[in-house]
Amino acid sequence: MDWLPEWLVDSTGKLRLGIWAKDCVDWLTTNADWFFNWLSKCLSAVINALLFVLQWPNAFVLIAIVTLIAFAFRRSYSVAGFTLIGLLLIYNQGYWKETTETLALVLAASAVCMLVGIPIGIACARRPWLYEVLRPILDLMQTIPTFVYLIPALILFGLGMVPGLIATVIFAIPAPVRLTRLGIISTPGSLTEAAVAFGATPSQVLRKVELPYAMPQIMAGLTQTIMLSLSMVVIAALVGAPGLGVPVVRALNTVNIARGFDAGFCIVILAIILDRMFRTAEPGGKS
Repeated sequence: MDWLPEWLVDSTGKLRLGIWAKDCVDWLTTNADWFFNWLSKCLSAVINALLFVLQWPNAFVLIAIVTLIAFAFRRSYSVAGFTLIGLLLIYNQGYWKETTETLALVLAASAVCMLVGIPIGIACARRPWLYEVLRPILDLMQTIPTFVYLIPALILFGLGMVPGLIATVIFAIPAPVRLTRLGIISTPGSLTEAAVAFGATPSQVLRKVELPYAMPQIMAGLTQTIMLSLSMVVIAALVGAPGLGVPVVRALNTVNIARGFDAGFCIVILAIILDRMFRTAEPGGKS
């Protein structure tokens, strides 16, 4: 392949994919450092605000509040009871502080994913060509090993919560995009035609017909985002993000089975609580 230019292949004939990625990150570090510093400060402020809200009250007060929120969302004594028992068990295991840190990361990542993913999903539903362009990108975001984009995130944002948040958002955001689009395009044509016949504008059709019909899929996107965010907890700990991933990583390094199981079990409990709180009702009234 000697006939190919040097900027395309190296001396062995291999395409310079890794070199292009490195050059791109170097360019961003040199020319857009101000933007990443500003973004890091904004995201850090959001996470610190969530941490203050979660850590300022007494643990038992927060447990009672979360239990009441779970009952208000689900109107189910079993969900509220499981939430209460699960949070008390986490407190008993001594991982309450780590749980609040993980919860802050998950809530921040889920909020960013939904705020960005829902409008993109709506745009993809309205413009099929846009989804055809974004689909391979969404596939790449979920299939590429997370350690690959942890490296540039670490370089651009440094150690701490922010690179873990960025990596979590990259991994989880395809879920709300795809499910929002699916909900919008699944709206029966008869409903939209009736709305248009009664004089509804496109924005009114979206707000009063398509979004309400797509709400179960959007909520499914939220629960998927939460689960995917929790699956990134341990990986985020590798770049300095505090939370339940830290004791898991330390247990792995020291081959401490008991500590690893305790921290992992707390992650499972938190995942079940959040899933039960935000899950939409299934046909037949089951949740």
